[in-house]
Amino acid sequence: MHDAAARAIYSSSGVVRSSKRSFSVLAIVLVAFSLVACASRPESGFLSAVALSSPGAVDHTLLVATTRERDDRAGTLFNGDRATGLDYAELTVSIPPNHKQNEIEWATTPPGDPNADFVVRDERYLDGDKAFVQALNAQLAQRPPGSRNVFLFIHGFNTMFAEAVYRAAQLAHDSKAPGVPVLFTWASRGTATAYVYDLNSATAARDALEHALRLLLRSNAEKVNVLAHSMGNWVTVEAFRQIKISGDLPPTNRIGTIVLAAPDIDIDVFKSQLRRFGKPQKPFYVVLSQDDRALFLSRTIAGGVTRVGDSDTAELAALGASVIDLTDVNGADATNHDKFVQLASVAPELRGILARGINADHRATDASERAASGVGSIVALPLTLLGAPVRIIANQ
Repeated sequence: MHDAAARAIYSSSGVVRSSKRSFSVLAIVLVAFSLVACASRPESGFLSAVALSSPGAVDHTLLVATTRERDDRAGTLFNGDRATGLDYAELTVSIPPNHKQNEIEWATTPPGDPNADFVVRDERYLDGDKAFVQALNAQLAQRPPGSRNVFLFIHGFNTMFAEAVYRAAQLAHDSKAPGVPVLFTWASRGTATAYVYDLNSATAARDALEHALRLLLRSNAEKVNVLAHSMGNWVTVEAFRQIKISGDLPPTNRIGTIVLAAPDIDIDVFKSQLRRFGKPQKPFYVVLSQDDRALFLSRTIAGGVTRVGDSDTAELAALGASVIDLTDVNGADATNHDKFVQLASVAPELRGILARGINADHRATDASERAASGVGSIVALPLTLLGAPVRIIANQ
């Protein structure tokens, strides 16, 4: 979801004009937005390899597993159509010396200037599972023991391939993630009107993500850390659910931190998924903001059913999540759907906080959290990140 769409739906004050606006009106707005927005999106050409390097630029080699169809256009690699199987690629992304945290410096015209823009330095397809794992293990071997981790990112709705690649690189760079960045990208159309197509694409990608996770967990990685955003949470939770019910469990001690950012999942579906999981051995983290306007639209499309990313924090804590509430953080986009990106700039500090944990000394003060019954003791750790109050809520 982009700023133009949000401005079309919301007033300048950011207040919803009417929560009872019909789906047909919303659809018309989105159609109008998609017609004016598509020309400015990085559909093709933005992944052409640039021969020149820039002093001060930083390269990140990114591995890709995807259910997208290959695209023959130069500098594109994959499009928004669905492939019949899982495909792989490897790209080296250059972060420019003028990079600002939490941002992607997009080229005005492809392929871009390495002195000022995100560009690709090298790219190639990988031929099958074996080549993918070999490329991963080769990168892991370059890291010292204790840092041989994987940082797996799964994007959300309305995301073109180039957008997913550069977002994964930006997150890895800004967070100083101690691991090899891996992108799982499903066949999103990259248009605001393709919500149902994207949802079906994410659903169709469940088996492929399960397979990719098994490859990662059986590689030489010490830990596989996972970050999913928006609709990407649907395919992520489903893939983990399938692993759980298969009975063929990979080495689960290699599963690191699982972060579900702004999850676009029906809350009742989520509860049924977690019932199959059982109580997690360690908490997963749900990053949310209660002013997430994109999830308001998703909830409207879904008949008014709450999404996980805008549900009650105490209820999520009762389900076994640790909730990171960014409601008071100013969003960089008009929808407040991408606030999770800003956590990358404070990731080292946040990792330390999460490692120490929260305990009974941090009693919840919010009335709705105190009122939660039958869920143990709800605790809330207040802290200041990104210049604003942030709370971490958990069930002890």
